[in-house]
Amino acid sequence: MGLISGTSMDGIDVAVADLRAGRDEIVLTPVGDCEVSYPDALRAGLLAALPPAGTTAEQLTKLDVEVGQSFAEAARHGIDRFGPADLVASLGQTLFHWVEDGQARGSLQLGQPAWIAERTGLPVVADLRVRDIAAGGHGAPLASTFDRLWLRDLAESAGRPAIALNIGGIANVTVVEPGDTGKVTAYDTGPGNALLDLAAFQTTGARSDLDGALAAKGRVHEDLLARLLAEPYYQAPPPKSTGKELFHTGYLQAATDGLRIEPEDLLATLTELTARTIAQACAGHAAHIVIASGGGVENPVLMRALAAHLPDVRLVTSDEFGLPRGAKEAYLTALLGWLTWHGAPANVPSATGARGPRLLGSITPGTGGLTLPAPHSAIWTRLRVATGSHGETENRRDR
Repeated sequence: MGLISGTSMDGIDVAVADLRAGRDEIVLTPVGDCEVSYPDALRAGLLAALPPAGTTAEQLTKLDVEVGQSFAEAARHGIDRFGPADLVASLGQTLFHWVEDGQARGSLQLGQPAWIAERTGLPVVADLRVRDIAAGGHGAPLASTFDRLWLRDLAESAGRPAIALNIGGIANVTVVEPGDTGKVTAYDTGPGNALLDLAAFQTTGARSDLDGALAAKGRVHEDLLARLLAEPYYQAPPPKSTGKELFHTGYLQAATDGLRIEPEDLLATLTELTARTIAQACAGHAAHIVIASGGGVENPVLMRALAAHLPDVRLVTSDEFGLPRGAKEAYLTALLGWLTWHGAPANVPSATGARGPRLLGSITPGTGGLTLPAPHSAIWTRLRVATGSHGETENRRDR
């Protein structure tokens, strides 16, 4: 089972996968997935603790416990809904991703895994980012681990790079190139829904611009767009990562300072910013296909803008390749935990910038003690998503 809450902080994505190892291939069969919402008070507390706001040790301690308990209940719900599991992997709730002078220094994920182990009785693999950071990497995007294996055949068959795109609060891409080397590049492109959600809340009180309805009524404000595109992050070379430590309320206020902008024009401009920065990243790699997932895929205005900026690229969602678009990162998390459990490195150094392959995470034992399988000596080069008759996706409104 994989558990993750993204930068939108709406709730917890849960996915149960059957994972089996072949000689050089991992086969992942999606069993089921769902989203479990955070209690309103917890979500408000998490948002209030984000930069540039200050926080206290007391607040962090309480949030860590409450997120852990929420993840535990989400795991229990997933087990009850989709059947038994052997292992839980949790990417937790990122509260702060520390990047300084282009180098990741640390990353804080809330959600103590002991609560999950206690509630489910299962061993839990968690704290999956920090080892890569300690080895000189960014600890992100860890989606590169999944995408490197998943898209290799697709890139080789076309003879051109294939790109996996996830549009959450922050958008990220993984570029898998064809050939024997299978070179992989991955990085955060910039804001996905982060600034859109902030603007929607500030102007309407809603959590998001549902279906891009407000943006659809507006026009792009060119002066504001020019200010936003001047952000140095977009020109920085990969590997790189970012988050709401940069793209926060104060950032948006500074960008709009002195400008009179109607709400619908503000949303239209921020939608164009997300589409353009993603498209610029994708176009720079001459890919033949972009496979999108994440909550931003549910925004038709954003997807139309993205398609318009990528006229020569096939833009599809991960559903076409067997992975529910709202749960891909939860399935990724399940894979990361499975790799650690089997003694296999779970980072891609060329993507994160780490000095080399590393085992990721820490393991919290379940109630049955801790007996690890013998480490696998095989080198897996591919991941195949199999469709099973038992696969199920709960009705959900993805972020």
